[in-house]
Amino acid sequence: MKTYLLMLALCAGGAMAADAAKPLYRDPVYDGAADVSIIYDRGAKLWKMFYTNRRATMQLPDRKDVAWVHGTAIGIATSADGVQWRYQGTAALPAACTDTTSWAPELYYENGTYHMWLTVVPGIFHRWGEPGASGRIVHLTSANLADWACADQVDVGTTRIIDASVLKLGERYRMWYKDETVGSKIVAADSTDLRSWRKTGDGPVSATRGEGPKAFRFKGYYWMVADAWKGLMVLRSDDASHWRQQDGYILAEPGQQATDRGIGQHADVVVDGERAFIYYFVHQGAEPEAAANPYWQQRTVIQVAELVYKDGALSVDRNAPLSFKLSAPAN
Repeated sequence: MKTYLLMLALCAGGAMAADAAKPLYRDPVYDGAADVSIIYDRGAKLWKMFYTNRRATMQLPDRKDVAWVHGTAIGIATSADGVQWRYQGTAALPAACTDTTSWAPELYYENGTYHMWLTVVPGIFHRWGEPGASGRIVHLTSANLADWACADQVDVGTTRIIDASVLKLGERYRMWYKDETVGSKIVAADSTDLRSWRKTGDGPVSATRGEGPKAFRFKGYYWMVADAWKGLMVLRSDDASHWRQQDGYILAEPGQQATDRGIGQHADVVVDGERAFIYYFVHQGAEPEAAANPYWQQRTVIQVAELVYKDGALSVDRNAPLSFKLSAPAN
């Protein structure tokens, strides 16, 4: 009887839960998957992972050369359950509003339209902060996640903004992003139409520097995780305007399993009912292959873990076994 009940539970939603592997996913071309955004394709009835596709297998003579992080397309992987992923290829994005380097897609769906906010860098650069390397955020739309049209460029009155995260708040929308002109901190802007944006708030959401924010609703609160380059900072809010940062950083301690032995970085979160799953990337410099090949640390893989809520805070046990199946959205 117990086995039967377990099978019923696992089969809820029409398919059994699956065990999450480590790594969850790695790009088969450049082995540099990072900065994921996960969305459900209503037409194909599949989950799709859009991600920064770093050219991590490049071995440039100058070890300080960061050209391998540039010249990137956006990779796509598909999954029936959010656990087992298959490479699909790269996104066909219009040249009219994009450029040589594409980073950090943010996907959002509403009323039959898919939206993408994409960080675009105009070319391939060899050093961080090189003149002309300023990022911008562009907005694209699609009816099917395959054919994309340019919509507009996000204009908040400043340059050097990257890494959008968008959430609907009542009748308006809020975007959080990294603003390099205010010390690389996370700031917000509001819109009523997803096209025109206006800065909101008195300043950054936190004094902590970071990038790759992800805002979401879970357990009665608004939450944000952002990459602080020493793990992910976690912020909580009652109204998505006033934020309190919890102590410490999640995914700051290296994991114990192969391919998960670095800090967790630039994540997406998928909330599925009473559970929430965080998809993050990990550099591979702590793996045995890096001892023989110093370029191995450029490689990055995608991992997943469950966010656990207790006493007003979120935690993650990246070493815990994880089995789940994402449910299709209700709308």
